[in-house]
Amino acid sequence: MLIAKGIHKSYGSLNVLKGVDLEISASEIVSIVGSSGAGKSTLLHILGTLDQPDSGSLVMEGVNLIGLKGDKLANFRNSKIGFIFQFHNLLPEFTALENIQIPGFIQGTDDQKLKKRAQELGEILGVSHRLDHKPSELSGGEQQRVAVARALINNPSVVFADEPSGNLDSVNAKGLHELFFKLRDELKQAFVIVTHNQELAGMADRKVVMQDGLIIPS
Repeated sequence: MLIAKGIHKSYGSLNVLKGVDLEISASEIVSIVGSSGAGKSTLLHILGTLDQPDSGSLVMEGVNLIGLKGDKLANFRNSKIGFIFQFHNLLPEFTALENIQIPGFIQGTDDQKLKKRAQELGEILGVSHRLDHKPSELSGGEQQRVAVARALINNPSVVFADEPSGNLDSVNAKGLHELFFKLRDELKQAFVIVTHNQELAGMADRKVVMQDGLIIPS
């Protein structure tokens, strides 16, 4: 489903990725672990098309993502890729429901269809009773669940998560981890998760270990 080969990335004289190869299958949950500075987040951003590699190839569902530019890349990213970050990045002036719907608004989805989908995700994620509230009125765990719903609203093929439970207490973190597997089973998305949480990493279908800009063979 997603194939990355020979990914190199440097920032000035700092060589961050040194030829990474990685394949992600449909409906697979993959964790990426490693010490700080190993290149985990850089790789995640390149896989998710938020950054461009210096060299290498990146193909998703038969589409050469390195060759996409501008609006074509933005449209592909919005329809095929979801993102969950450590910080929720919810827009404070909008309700939870409106925050969930934003990627769908960008895609041009019919308003009623979009609202129904957002409400369905709110139900699945256990925040249906909080959808009329603004982010400041939600707990940290609720905000993260709203962010997960936003990542799923366009039914992407893959969801990239960068330390998604890093700001949650142990109870909410455990709930979020279990939720990823429930979502994978129900909605069939693949998840690629960068994490320092060893429990979450161990739950994944496959754990990828990075060190010094490379993936260590298992």
